[in-house]
Amino acid sequence: MLLDIQSNENKMAPSGERAEPGRAETQSDFFSIETEKKEHKRVNDILLGPLERPALEFFCKHMPKWVMPDHLTLLGVFAGLLIGFSYFMTTFDRNFLWLASFGLVLHWFGDSLDGSLARYRKIERPKYGYYVDHVVDAYVTTFICIGLGLSPFVDLNIALFDLVGYLLMSVMAYITSNVTGVFKISYSKFGPTEARVIVILANFYFYFGPNPVFDFSLFTMSLYNLIAAGAACILYLVFAIFTLKQIRELAKLEPAKKWSS
Repeated sequence: MLLDIQSNENKMAPSGERAEPGRAETQSDFFSIETEKKEHKRVNDILLGPLERPALEFFCKHMPKWVMPDHLTLLGVFAGLLIGFSYFMTTFDRNFLWLASFGLVLHWFGDSLDGSLARYRKIERPKYGYYVDHVVDAYVTTFICIGLGLSPFVDLNIALFDLVGYLLMSVMAYITSNVTGVFKISYSKFGPTEARVIVILANFYFYFGPNPVFDFSLFTMSLYNLIAAGAACILYLVFAIFTLKQIRELAKLEPAKKWSS
């Protein structure tokens, strides 16, 4: 979206009609919104990239022709619901952690392959894909965090703390892509794939490891809650660092101007 400020007396008025010559311009004349078709550069420079990229290429080459990107998106949604449901069910049986971990692998397959398959077959739908992919991600992550918060491992308030961290990172990625044309989904070699691996490792620890409670004088917190809260704090810290960095870069590109009436 571009903020189009024109001083030309023949500029288009907000109503779509040309301004009359000599007519005094109103404040609203300076705020017309124009849509421009822009190709976003996608940046996903992750630690596991040397393993993930060949795997995605292999799956794209050998994917049955009847499987379409939308099918993989739906698979990712199903996997997200499976993860959230499995976490909730650990209240009754800890073995559901294995199903949650399987759901994370399934979610990687669907979520990573839908866009990859579209690009491989050259059947991209940039606007549709961008919108659907990120709306689905927000919905699925919300469901997963609620399921985790209803499990016996992490308190709901801590799980929602994690959810807010994820949503902040998402907002940063979406705004940055619109401002700079770069859609960045990895930070310091860390992206969604690494996050899934860490959650799977955490599931293993939840299953086998102890859960001691630490006394911090003002409050007590279990190790599982401490791990989840620490993950959220990292997300907030990364959000703060990269937003400030982007603000400085944009300030250099668009230095402050003096205004005179």
